[in-house]
Amino acid sequence: MHARATTTRAAVTLAAGLALAAVPAVQATAAEAAADRAPAATATATAAGTASVDYAAWQRDVTAALAGARAHIEARTATGGGKQAIVLDIDNTSLETHFHPFWKLPTPAVTQVRELARYADSRGAAVFFVTARPGIIHSLTDWNLKKAGYPVDGLYVRDLPDLFEEVSAYKTEKRAEIEAKGYTIIANIGNNTTDIVGGHAEKAYKLPDYDGQLS
Repeated sequence: MHARATTTRAAVTLAAGLALAAVPAVQATAAEAAADRAPAATATATAAGTASVDYAAWQRDVTAALAGARAHIEARTATGGGKQAIVLDIDNTSLETHFHPFWKLPTPAVTQVRELARYADSRGAAVFFVTARPGIIHSLTDWNLKKAGYPVDGLYVRDLPDLFEEVSAYKTEKRAEIEAKGYTIIANIGNNTTDIVGGHAEKAYKLPDYDGQLS
């Protein structure tokens, strides 16, 4: 749980910092974004207070963890059968939070996950995000996801009552809410066990968190 608590504290710090500047002021050009990504292979998470994780190794491990996901989405969307959806966690699942300082926005996408989300969207599946981030940064998170190139059909963040609930229970409830809207969740992707336990998804794909080093 300590990793998720760290994420929440970082998110609140981020929200406070954003009060000092408007979002458009931090939008990067394509060239600036490329320059920011360049040193990521040797980046550490000192600012986040966690141990170093090798970026290149993480990229390989993400690719391995998603093996078969595209084929599954292709097969399931080909069968039709009502509304379908995928559900994604955000930090170090959809966005490279660990490898980029929170004051440098937008945080880049995890490329493999973004391309999978775009593929699902192109096949008619809705793309939902369920995150432990607090509601105070809902608008910022929505902006970052879209700026990073994600289709966004829904974004669930933790409102005040949710902050007192265990993360896995909260995320399970949100997936159940998506199902209650008539969707079949064909894939659920996250990098922490709290993202994927509890059911309410046909298949779950767990990305690496290296024993909690990536929240």
